[in-house]
Amino acid sequence: MALRFASLGSGSRGNGLVVEAGGSRLLLDCGFTPRDCERRLARLGLAPADLAGIVVTHEHDDHVGDALPFAVRHGLRVWMTHGTWRAVGGAAPPAHVTLIDSHDIFAVGDLCVQPFPVPHDAREPVQFVFSDGASRLGVLTDIGTPTRHVGEVLSACDALVLECNHDREMLAGGPYPGWLKERIGGPFGHLANDAAAELIKMLDVRRLRHVVAAHLSESNNTPALARAALAEVLGCTVEWIGVASQDAGFDWRSL
Repeated sequence: MALRFASLGSGSRGNGLVVEAGGSRLLLDCGFTPRDCERRLARLGLAPADLAGIVVTHEHDDHVGDALPFAVRHGLRVWMTHGTWRAVGGAAPPAHVTLIDSHDIFAVGDLCVQPFPVPHDAREPVQFVFSDGASRLGVLTDIGTPTRHVGEVLSACDALVLECNHDREMLAGGPYPGWLKERIGGPFGHLANDAAAELIKMLDVRRLRHVVAAHLSESNNTPALARAALAEVLGCTVEWIGVASQDAGFDWRSL
């Protein structure tokens, strides 16, 4: 069975992405209440028991959310970096939590999981590339500044779920207080549409079959602006660019 992926929802009110290869399924982040996560999984035809576990990018509530209570409730394993655990747990981790190095690849069943560090205002944030040995899905949803290492890791992916958090003009003229605008637009904040497009220029995109704009701000961006920025640099139609919404995420996509 080919690698496939779907979003439970993406944005500042919660994030979750399911990745599947063969008989193995992982939930990337769990920024929802247990009941809401169960409801969103059911929309994709899944139950918590269908998951092998949860991988966590960082400790911000829209990503880690109720990952630990959800995992305990359903007997799931959780993977996160040492720094993320220190931020959410502090003491020695329980048996169901596995601490990972931000550069070390690990396997969960039929899925190969490659974490990579990113500049973001968290303790030890990472993002991930998932592979079934034939196809690669790159996920990048919280990053302030694209780095050379990030570009190297995400090159030659078959699919990208890429943060397009804000339009710079909308953020500057929007309702947020000054300190929050500086945080979002700063080097450890979130990726603007034009910065996401610049990152794509760094990549080998010859294998790309899916590109989905993710983590869009509901106050400082629009799907049309995010799509236009990515479509221009990729030389494709705006309709080809997918968008992960806060409430509906996006349905299964296969590689």
